[in-house]
Amino acid sequence: METQKKITVMGVLSEGISLGMKNAVSLLVATVLWIVTIWIPYLNVGTTIAMTTIPIELSKGKVISPVFIFDSKYRKYMGEYFTLIGLMAMAVIPALFFMIVPAIVISLGWSLAIYILLDKGVAPGEAMVQSNKATYGYKWTIFGIQFVLCLAYYILSFIFGLIPILGILLVLCLFIAYVIIGMGCSAVIYRKLTAETQETAETPEIPDVQEEP
Repeated sequence: METQKKITVMGVLSEGISLGMKNAVSLLVATVLWIVTIWIPYLNVGTTIAMTTIPIELSKGKVISPVFIFDSKYRKYMGEYFTLIGLMAMAVIPALFFMIVPAIVISLGWSLAIYILLDKGVAPGEAMVQSNKATYGYKWTIFGIQFVLCLAYYILSFIFGLIPILGILLVLCLFIAYVIIGMGCSAVIYRKLTAETQETAETPEIPDVQEEP
């Protein structure tokens, strides 16, 4: 029997657009707060980490509070966050020299690692392993989602760019919508794929029982 896919390109796009737009105002306010406080040492590290992991909050399905970026938990994982970024860069950059495709595959496999690190509180290496397991069989679906979003953005940007004066404003609004929808899609992917992994991990293993002769 064929296993039902947890995510599809159109399914994620549909749900991601809805989730992103529902939180549009909160995300814009959070961005403004991040920009305003970016000059404050130490605090800016936590807020920046929070901004990169917004899909964690979005994955909960509720309208987020913009002030969540000031939560101290993001500063708590500062060392682990930068360690994870460094580990991924050390692998992806050399892979770029092998016709780019291996780097794309690796990046897709680890695309949930940062979210898992902050959400589950695991070590950087373990976050990478869990991400790779969660995305197994779905890497090209994730790639397809990103491709469709990028293609739509560039086509519409080109069309809007042909409009004098007003076109600049439309392109700016389009970019904001692109980022918001992208975060919404990432949240949907993270929630569904990690939920699948968690359910598998939590399923109790039934020991083999042998009858006594």
